[in-house]
Amino acid sequence: MRRPHIRSVAVAVAVTTAATGLAGTAFGSPDTGTGQAASAGEASAASVVKAASSAAFAHASATGVSHGDELQATDVMIDPEGARHVRFTRTHQGMQVLGGDLVVHLTKQLAYAGVTRAAEHTVKPALATSAKLSAAQAEQKAASVAKGDAGSAELVVDAREGASALAYQVQVSDSGTTEGGSRTVVVDALTGKVRSNTPDSDEFLSPKVLDALRERGETADPATGIGSQAAGLAAPRSAAAVRYPVTANGTGKSLFVGQVALKTTQTARTSFLLKDPTRYGTETRDARGSETESFARGKKITTTNNIFGNGATSSRNSAAADAQYGVTKTLDFYKKTFGRKGIANNSKAAKAMVHWGNKVANAFWDPTCGCMLYGDGDGDMFKKPLVVLDVTGHELTHGVVDATAKLEPTRVDADGNQYGEPGSLNESLADIFGSNVEFFTNNVKDKPDYLIGEKLGLDQKFLRRLDHPSLDKLEGTIDYWAPQTYDTEVHAGSGVSSHAYYLLAEGSGQKTIGGVKYDSPTYDGSTVKGIGRTKATAIFYRALTRYMVSSTDFHDARIATLKAAKDLYGASSVEYKTVDKAWAAVNVTVANTPAARH
Repeated sequence: MRRPHIRSVAVAVAVTTAATGLAGTAFGSPDTGTGQAASAGEASAASVVKAASSAAFAHASATGVSHGDELQATDVMIDPEGARHVRFTRTHQGMQVLGGDLVVHLTKQLAYAGVTRAAEHTVKPALATSAKLSAAQAEQKAASVAKGDAGSAELVVDAREGASALAYQVQVSDSGTTEGGSRTVVVDALTGKVRSNTPDSDEFLSPKVLDALRERGETADPATGIGSQAAGLAAPRSAAAVRYPVTANGTGKSLFVGQVALKTTQTARTSFLLKDPTRYGTETRDARGSETESFARGKKITTTNNIFGNGATSSRNSAAADAQYGVTKTLDFYKKTFGRKGIANNSKAAKAMVHWGNKVANAFWDPTCGCMLYGDGDGDMFKKPLVVLDVTGHELTHGVVDATAKLEPTRVDADGNQYGEPGSLNESLADIFGSNVEFFTNNVKDKPDYLIGEKLGLDQKFLRRLDHPSLDKLEGTIDYWAPQTYDTEVHAGSGVSSHAYYLLAEGSGQKTIGGVKYDSPTYDGSTVKGIGRTKATAIFYRALTRYMVSSTDFHDARIATLKAAKDLYGASSVEYKTVDKAWAAVNVTVANTPAARH
């Protein structure tokens, strides 16, 4: 489950895949020296950001920035054909603007080419001095509703959903109302009303689906066991010739993907650490049943023989082998497919902790920890750790979305279920790229498919599926858009864009892929011929990173994917036309675009 990422964070600016260290650069007014004469080859990240900031203020009527705003660059993307895109967050009168993110698009010559923005209005909140609540009162309110320990209240501007309200933002740790640990509460600074109260972790299984499983009395106990994939140990080294630590070739005997090769760190002649030096130092640790959100508190996982796990839950390291394998394969997918270096594209390690919490039937992406957290199952409904490959790909994709569009649900109910099209789109992207991680990995013990959670052992044989989403009866996933979709639970709503993606990739009707039978319907009875998974995935990734923002809904996503297809293949291409057909086939069209909600 996706939680709104609304805490203030420091993010290094990246050009394509190289970190540039521009975090903290703020722009408070138009700059006359835009550097627009710079050539494509000579344009540095700094000059691109400077040009984009100047363009944002020069085109204020389009971008929505105004006097008192400052822009913070969080990402710079330079396309092979020369276009530049700069993603900004903003502050107003020194206060963070929630829902104020935007992407400024530039030509190869650094001229303004357009904008994608979340807040479709000029932000004009009350002055900070007009707050009627004190910070202490806001903290007390937040602690009360989230049932935890409140941190310091920060004055912000809440510009989400068409608002322009002065508010306090408070992070609450050790919350008694969420399984993941902490929540972020936004309290109106004038009225004291709670504007939002959201979990900070992304849960794979929603409260809704867990309740549905309990009502059915269903248990999920997937088969596990050691597979036959070869993975050898490193050749013995002469102790006198080695300076530790060194990279070693280890073996993981996992629960779900068989026996697999793992790159590990040899720290002494007979000591091996589950840390991969070839992938930025990506590491898995053991949370030992705690609910810590601090990776440093996790126990390092070591062995004397460079073998991790035994293929069964009797070894704590078996789940760790699955986690490390899944995380590294997800990193490999993003790097080899898109050139993305790490989840945040900053060449930093991905992290995971297994055995998290006591009888936790879930898995999480936790932005506080910056890592994956895996529960062992509750021993009743879920009897195995949730370390399945597509679960990892799904959850780490939430991390990618956190680092790019930051798609947010529009509301959260008292039970923790989240609603709204931007949140549904986030869940869909996690399913789309999670499925792609399986296709990329192509593990014989977890054959790739367009099914999500098929190895969890559920009675319906999968949790969700992309070809015909409404076959998921657990969550009531939908196939097509309708006006009420805007307030649908995010996992149920995810079917709209997941279905559009499948139609774009594989087309409509019956098809067998890798031994799995699919039969994808269309809203209007049309026939869609797919363009292939490779092209469809490239279009959706480009749309996410260039043309989506925190408030992007399904109709916005249609426009984003059309822009991406035009960039990659041209406006007259078969690919562009098929994107349009795929969205029409799930009832997302120009004709039924809702009036602006902002």
